[in-house]
Order: sequence, then C-alpha cells, then structure tokens
Amino acid sequence: MNRARKVTGLAARSVALAAAFAAAAVPICASAQDAQPAAPAPAPATETAPPPGLSESVAAVVNDDIISTYDLAMRMRLLIATSGIQPTQQNIAQFQREALVSLVDERLQLQELRHQEREQKFQIVATDEEINEEIADMARGNNMSTEQFIASLAGQGIAVSTLKEQIRAQVSWQRWIRGRYGSRLRVGDDQVKAMQQRLEAAASKPQFQISEVFLDAGRVGGMETAMNGAQQLVAQMQQGAPFPAVARQFSASATAANGGDAGWVTPGEMAPEVDAALENMRPGQLSQPIPVRDGVYIVYLRDKRSGSTASVVSLKQAAVSLPQNATDGQVAQATATLETLRGQITGCGDIEAKAANVNGVVAGDLGETEIKDLAPAFRTAVEAMQPGQISQPIRTNAGLHLLAVCGKKTGGAEALTTEQIENRLFGQQLSMIARRYMRDLRTSATIETR
Repeated sequence: MNRARKVTGLAARSVALAAAFAAAAVPICASAQDAQPAAPAPAPATETAPPPGLSESVAAVVNDDIISTYDLAMRMRLLIATSGIQPTQQNIAQFQREALVSLVDERLQLQELRHQEREQKFQIVATDEEINEEIADMARGNNMSTEQFIASLAGQGIAVSTLKEQIRAQVSWQRWIRGRYGSRLRVGDDQVKAMQQRLEAAASKPQFQISEVFLDAGRVGGMETAMNGAQQLVAQMQQGAPFPAVARQFSASATAANGGDAGWVTPGEMAPEVDAALENMRPGQLSQPIPVRDGVYIVYLRDKRSGSTASVVSLKQAAVSLPQNATDGQVAQATATLETLRGQITGCGDIEAKAANVNGVVAGDLGETEIKDLAPAFRTAVEAMQPGQISQPIRTNAGLHLLAVCGKKTGGAEALTTEQIENRLFGQQLSMIARRYMRDLRTSATIETR
C-alpha cells in the first residue's frame, strides 16, 4: 500500500529555498540553434557535500531510499535551468513539487531495475561510460565541449552528478521497457485496418499540428494543483520560456521526450475539451489551461489545414481600382486594359512582370485559400478554372480583376503508410505499458514526504 505523508514544513521551505536559485537565472540552451558557446573552463571537481548555504536533511524516503533536501535543491536548479522559466515567489513551489515527483519516480525506477538485474543476471542500469556519452551529445547540441557544458552547469550552481542521475534513470528505464515489452508487442493487421478506417473517416475534418504539455492531476497532487501549475507555465511561456523545454521538464505525456510535439491530429484524437479549444485557435497561438478528466492540457497550435473534401487554390491577380459607382465608360476602359494584358500573360509566372508595364494596373500574390472562402464573384470564376489559366475581367466593389490560378488541390494530409501506422500503434502500446508499470510501482511503494 502506498503511504504518502506531506508535512507543511516542505511547502514552507520552498520560499526559503528561493534565494538558492539566483545562479540559475540564465537557462542552459535546449537546442543548438539557441546556444551560445561558453568560454573555456576546466571541469569542476565532483561535489561530495552541499555547497555553502545549503543545509542537508531528509526531503522524502522511497522504500528506505533517502532523497535529501540537497538532492531536491540540485534538481530544482537543473529544472529551472533547462526549462527556461525564471523562478519567482509564485512558481517556486511548482518547481519544488515537480522536482520531488521526478526524484521519487526515478528512485522507484532504479530500485526496480536493480531488482531486475539481480533476477535476470545481466546489466540493465546504464553505465558511467554511457552517461558520459549522453552528456557529450548534449554538449555538442549546445555547441559546447563537454568541459564547457559542465562548467556552464557549475556556473548555475548545479552539480554534474545531478544531471547524470537524471540521465541514468531515463536511459535505463526506456531501455528496459523497450527491451522487456517491445519484442512481445504485436500490431495486428486488424489494428492497422481499424486505424486506417478511422483516419479515412477523419480525413474530411480539419487537422491541427500541435505541441502539448499535459499535467497529470494524479501525479502532481490533484486537479487544483495541476490547474494552478498550468496557469503559471502559460504565463512563463507568454513571457518567452520555450515550449519544447517546458514540455520536456513538466509534461506527463509521452510526447514530452520530443518537446511536446504531437504532430497532426484530427477532432476525436484528443479530449473533447482540447478539440473545442483548437477550433477557436489560430496558428501560432498558445492556449490557456484546458482542464480534462485526468489533468490539464496546454496546447500550442503550430499549423492548421483543411480536410480532404476542401478544395484549396493558390491565386495571383492583376487589378484596376474602380469605385463602386464608376461610370460605364470607366468600366469599359478598365475592361479593355485588362483584356489587352490578359492576351500578354502566359500564366502565374509572368502576370506580375507584365502588369508592371501597364499604367493603373496593380498585381500581387493572393496566396493559398479554400475556394469556399473566396468572394462570390471570385469563387464562381475559380471553380471552373484549371492551374495556369487566366480569368476574364471580374467586377467587384473594389474594381476589375484578372485571376491567375497557380495551383489547385484537395486539402488534408497524405495518407499514412502501413509502416507508419504500425509504428504509431507500437509507440502508443509501449507508452501505455510504461504508465501502468509506474502506476503499479507507486501503488506498492512506501513513500514518505517530509
């Protein structure tokens, strides 16, 4: 039976710890694109004791395995540095909660893996050499040498051993789950066909390319805590904290490892509350916290496209400006000008260049849009045209227009291959197994939070 004791001293201590994070104000870059090389510096010596100003006591006990307040402070510093979120009096408790939950989960994972090592008689936990290789990869991703990267950690008050233990748990656990269950999973033809049918049925619906953060209410201590935490994360991302870094550190979704990238989704794949929010969002927009049954989502809409039944057209135009009350003579003159120009144009490639030589004619690219969203006069003309064709002069309230159809297609995504569907189903099943495994470990563990 899982025993969790929360003493009020832990929450109160979060404010006292705030001063310990001043050194973490500059985040470690999460990608090479954002990285700035640091000045060469020697690697710091391995820390064996808390630095001055950090006292050490017991923060939690996981099956008799102690998590010290020093461990907790180091993990909080790492979390702050890698998430890009600046610590404040308002969010420091959230950092502490997330750091402690992560440490507890990692202790449970390593305890289980070492038990399995004794049972299976082979090594499962990642070696120091493997961890050092991972850190070297991280350094290269930040355009740094390993020594510079470690020095950057030290400059923010973070012991490299803290990062090593986090990597050790993550790498070892992922390898164990895939090794133990990956070979047993079978994606059947009936599963692939069922998913193909679902995708075909959803093909006519709008599709959304999203990134997600999911705060699991059961993991963080209840729905109210998850909602408050999500509100703080949204506020920080609106102030510039990078979404992928926040997702990697705070999201409980399987997409966290990819910076929250969930790819293209259609209505019905996400919770109904998320679908409703996406319908009202524009590409480039960050949602407010979205409460669902088990927690809270934050969604970033990266792109949006129409379903496969929608016809999409790309257009260019050449136009003569005319007021709505233009005389018949003015309309006739403008019509003659455009008719002459129309005879000189060969298609989208030269409409702008040819129009530039005619006084009173303005040309431009109208971009890509659904035909149904065009003005009625444009829609009627375009529906009957093929790519490369030029319309007759079209009268609108703004003037006379020639339209050139540059492209025409059916909206929506290309169908997934059988292999892509199998990989997606395999990943979903493996992720579900991993979540159940962790749930069982937490349920059977003795966890005391002090």
